[in-house]
Amino acid sequence: MLVHDVFFTLEDAAPARIDELVAACHKYLKNHPGVEFFAAGKVGSEFARPVNDRMYHVALHVAFTDKAAHDVYQTAPDHLKFIDENKPNWRQVRVFDSYC
Repeated sequence: MLVHDVFFTLEDAAPARIDELVAACHKYLKNHPGVEFFAAGKVGSEFARPVNDRMYHVALHVAFTDKAAHDVYQTAPDHLKFIDENKPNWRQVRVFDSYC
């Protein structure tokens, strides 16, 4: 299994803009072949221990059956549309891919 974690920091981090990005993740990114698990949401304000990285507004977690499914997802039309529609408000995007 390949886990694809993406952490978005937004230019405009108003609550409505954060909610819009979470909704866009659900609209465009969860129904792809090979997705075993999908979750998207905003940073939890109550998690403020010194070890918590809070330098993001929205987190995306997608577990794929394998690297091949991940690779197809990267060029899927819905994934590319998600990027095109939302990228203007991204200050930083950090991607963490790992095998589990």
